[in-house]
Amino acid sequence: MSLTAREEWKKYWTLPMAAAMANVATILHIYTLGPFMAPLQEEFGWSRALISSAIAVSNGVNAVLGVLVGLLIDRWGPRRVGLIGICVMSVAFSLVSTATGTYGNWIFLWFLIAFGAAWTQPAIWTSAVSTRFDHSRGLAIAATVSGSAIAASALPIIATGAISGFGWRNAYILIGAGYFMLAMPLAFVFFRGSADALGKSAAKEEKQQSPDTLPGMSAKEAFQSSTFYRLSIAGLLFTFGAMATIVHFVPVLTDRGLGKIEAASISGLIGIASFVGRFATGALVDRFRPERVALVAFALPAIAALLLIYGDNIVAYSAAAIVVGASLGAEFDIIIYLTTRQFGLKRFGIIFSTVLVFLTTATATGPVTAGAIFDHFGSYTNFLWLIIPMVLTASLLVGTLPPAPDHTNRMPVPDKG
Repeated sequence: MSLTAREEWKKYWTLPMAAAMANVATILHIYTLGPFMAPLQEEFGWSRALISSAIAVSNGVNAVLGVLVGLLIDRWGPRRVGLIGICVMSVAFSLVSTATGTYGNWIFLWFLIAFGAAWTQPAIWTSAVSTRFDHSRGLAIAATVSGSAIAASALPIIATGAISGFGWRNAYILIGAGYFMLAMPLAFVFFRGSADALGKSAAKEEKQQSPDTLPGMSAKEAFQSSTFYRLSIAGLLFTFGAMATIVHFVPVLTDRGLGKIEAASISGLIGIASFVGRFATGALVDRFRPERVALVAFALPAIAALLLIYGDNIVAYSAAAIVVGASLGAEFDIIIYLTTRQFGLKRFGIIFSTVLVFLTTATATGPVTAGAIFDHFGSYTNFLWLIIPMVLTASLLVGTLPPAPDHTNRMPVPDKG
């Protein structure tokens, strides 16, 4: 018997909680790097560009490894992959404390982090949550990915305090160990999707709900579907514009004459709006057709761009920050949700991991492109005009997707892809 949304939360509320804590690993290395820059510069004489280049390397490696891990999610189930990932990421992050001062060693350590990040990617945590939540899946996914949103605000403070109190090397070890001690117990006890039934009495249920027999398309069917490419390209176009806008938001405002502190304060609204937008979107996709919600959410950065182009006061700039933050909070939830609905859960790991390659590419190229346009023209205006047709195209691509097929009516048959 299908559970109601209220019954889903009453029975499985601990699963999104555990998944949210484990999902912090996806940003652990990114949002702590800033506080480590000064002590790394002081000890090794490195430039900030050299230190930051590790993120570009890790993102590229993670995109490739993530697809391979996606295959393991579908083969082993998310619980086994996730528990291994928590261990790998904790050790990899702690090992940065052994940096020797050579660039080759620095990149090697971040290759290990990329390996850990691939084993803790969002597809792991959201795939298990999606098997337990149907009527309230949007809100459950929002709760799962909110762990990284909350951590984004807390991690820089935690890293700064750890560095001040124990030095940068010990800080890496403490943060890595702290993540393990928080995430592992919760995941070990509560992180169980439908394929992770407890005890011998649940053996029959576990067999019926193994990754191979969950309802949905095979990877081959998904990759032959135009829906997959429309969703992936829409994610790429949106992420390209939204991430570049966020990264360059403070410079855009300072170029308009605002002081750095004032610009940074307005930029802080992005994080707040992103958090609110995430849960609002989760609730909306559970109540309305998700493609229509996506149509609106993906178009929002166009409004933010116009506010930055024509706005000339703090109110307009603040509104732009709120709009772009809300859209960014909605985007990831929507793409995960649509992936589960359009393609089902049978091969969610490999399908969503492949979608993430498109998003990672956009994350890496968008901010660089915005910077190059500014360097050439001496202004961000041309870039802001560029992202308007990009996000509107993304909006149309997802907003006109056909209704999701009913995968529950498909006879689940094990396949090799």
